[in-house]
Amino acid sequence: MQFINIAKLFTSRKNLISLSLSLIMGIFSLAIAPPQAMAIDYNKQMLMEKDFSHQDLTDASFDHTNLRGSDFSYSNAQGVRFFGANLAGANLEGVNLKFADLESSRMSKANLTNAVLEGAFMTNVMLDGANIEGADFSGALMRPLTEEKLCEIASGTNPETGRDTKDTLFCP
Repeated sequence: MQFINIAKLFTSRKNLISLSLSLIMGIFSLAIAPPQAMAIDYNKQMLMEKDFSHQDLTDASFDHTNLRGSDFSYSNAQGVRFFGANLAGANLEGVNLKFADLESSRMSKANLTNAVLEGAFMTNVMLDGANIEGADFSGALMRPLTEEKLCEIASGTNPETGRDTKDTLFCP
């Protein structure tokens, strides 16, 4: 009988120690590596000239949002949704837009210098007057007419991927 009580005491102390160690390790891991940013919903808002530069916006959503003149430079916007967003005059220099949804967005006069748009969904995008020097469009899905217009102004090499803009657009 006494053996069973000692076994229960040992098990409960073992569980207490294990729980304490888990708690300490959890707190320690938060101090060393803060949790990943959660995807935020910015849909249908007026966020003109806002500063989103140098932020981790992974998987955030800006559908139908007015972002005219906003700064997204050097942000991680991988997988972000900008469906129907107004990004006219926005600064997207050096931004990571891998696999972003830019369908039906307005990007007139946007600065896409050295942006990475690998695998981005870009059908029906308005890019009139945009600066695409050094942008990487590898695997981006866009209308052939848009691709042709971008080839007329394409120049530079992306510093992150090492790819020429013209090559990523399959320019002749």
